[in-house]
Amino acid sequence: MVPRPGHDQPGLLSDRGPADADHRGLEHAGARARLRRRDLDGRGSARRRVDRAPRPDGADVSGRGLSVALGLAHRQLTTLIKNPSLLLPPMLFPLMNFLAFAGGLSRLRHVPGFNYPGGYTAFQFVFVLLQSAAFGGVFMGFGIARDFENGFARRLLVAAPNRSGLIAGYALGALFRWSMVAAMLTIVALVAGMQIGGNGIDIFGLYGLAVIVNLVGILWASGIAMRFRTVQAAPLMQTPVFMLLFLAPVYVPLDLLQGWIHAVARVNPYTVLLEEGRGLLAGAPLHTGSAFLIAFGLVGFFLIWSLRGLRSAERAG
Repeated sequence: MVPRPGHDQPGLLSDRGPADADHRGLEHAGARARLRRRDLDGRGSARRRVDRAPRPDGADVSGRGLSVALGLAHRQLTTLIKNPSLLLPPMLFPLMNFLAFAGGLSRLRHVPGFNYPGGYTAFQFVFVLLQSAAFGGVFMGFGIARDFENGFARRLLVAAPNRSGLIAGYALGALFRWSMVAAMLTIVALVAGMQIGGNGIDIFGLYGLAVIVNLVGILWASGIAMRFRTVQAAPLMQTPVFMLLFLAPVYVPLDLLQGWIHAVARVNPYTVLLEEGRGLLAGAPLHTGSAFLIAFGLVGFFLIWSLRGLRSAERAG
């Protein structure tokens, strides 16, 4: 300590001189001139240098995106385990529709021209299965909007190294939720006497088509949620999906529809998916290539829609 009246630098030590390189005689006896090793740490132990092959372009980004997606999907699963009531709306809605349509409207199977080989229960099961897949994605969109309202999604945007992984994480969460709904719906349909005419490949194609519909639903809803960032946008997420589903041959085949509903159903892309799903369940697929081409086209279109919504959320902060 230096007293306040004293000098800050009292001169007890000599001022800094030149480096010791020209001060001969200060080294240890027998020491020779040598180059300093740059791979030594402060304790004199050599640090190992591992020669690694350069990582391919985008490997680090894709790895981070996968970790973000898996982490967010794990959060969705944890939230669902802690609050099982979140599963009730997406499960009760299709179950009630199936019981109402397959039970209360079962007399429509006697309408002249209704020749679906699987019966009316199987006819309605395909519609309700695809409907549950689409609305499973929409309900996850409600959760995204809720995350923006409580600030969690904004913290994710700040912390995530690859923000595109957020969309993938929400999509995985939506797929997990819907898989439980689909399992319950399938069990109820089998108990109700649903006839399955397709083989294993046909059934795999049916559920694969439903998975794609679920992905389309979450991409559509996430684009809305990230643009508006409020739960008040929920009607905007579900109303277009509801209209698209019910402007299709829901209760009877397309050939039995008349008037303007027939004209609209013919140009509705969901009609192709619905008819193909019914054909797969009955073991008589109609236009598999066209159905999956339309499905993947919808995925590509709404993926761009969702990514632009993500950019909108990033700009809004």
